[in-house]
Amino acid sequence: MKILVTDDHDLVRETIAAFLLAEGVEVADTAATLPEALKTMAETRYDLVLLDHDMPSMFGLTGLVQAIEAGAGTPVALMSGSTSRELAEAALEAGAIGFVPKKMASRAMVAAVKLMAKGDTFAPIGLLQSDVAPGAPLAMLTRRETSVLRGICEGKSNKEIARDLDLQEVTVKLHAKTLSRKLDAKNRTHAAMIARNGGML
Repeated sequence: MKILVTDDHDLVRETIAAFLLAEGVEVADTAATLPEALKTMAETRYDLVLLDHDMPSMFGLTGLVQAIEAGAGTPVALMSGSTSRELAEAALEAGAIGFVPKKMASRAMVAAVKLMAKGDTFAPIGLLQSDVAPGAPLAMLTRRETSVLRGICEGKSNKEIARDLDLQEVTVKLHAKTLSRKLDAKNRTHAAMIARNGGML
């Protein structure tokens, strides 16, 4: 498993990387800025990239989107000292594989990293709980995932959905993969069927 940890604070960056290595992660590279991370991503294929939201070079979620697009399918997660539900939801809507508060216990963070490296979405349930209706899988989707699912239900290709939502095609693919996992759908057709049965259309 190869992880890239990007944070402008040396102590935070090196501590997270060291702990990941101690917990069995084979490679835990580091970068101090977004440009450095993008350069490293171009040279090495990672299982997961962790980006600090508060780095000067991030410009809000713009840096996250740049990393997602540059990674061409590599899962990218956002780390932050803030634990607001709004930021977590916005990150997931932008295509992040997860949202990781820096206040998390170290072992919980390692578990989250390993989960995301396998392609599973992660966000502390306490942050998103108010948006989740028990027993209703469709309610677990972010607004962006719901928009992508509507496009799928209309029989549109990823390219068409990307054009409609003003997104990169690779970002739509990530959303489609994530929403299918949340709905436990076997494929796009199955996801559309679940949506229709759930009253989405």
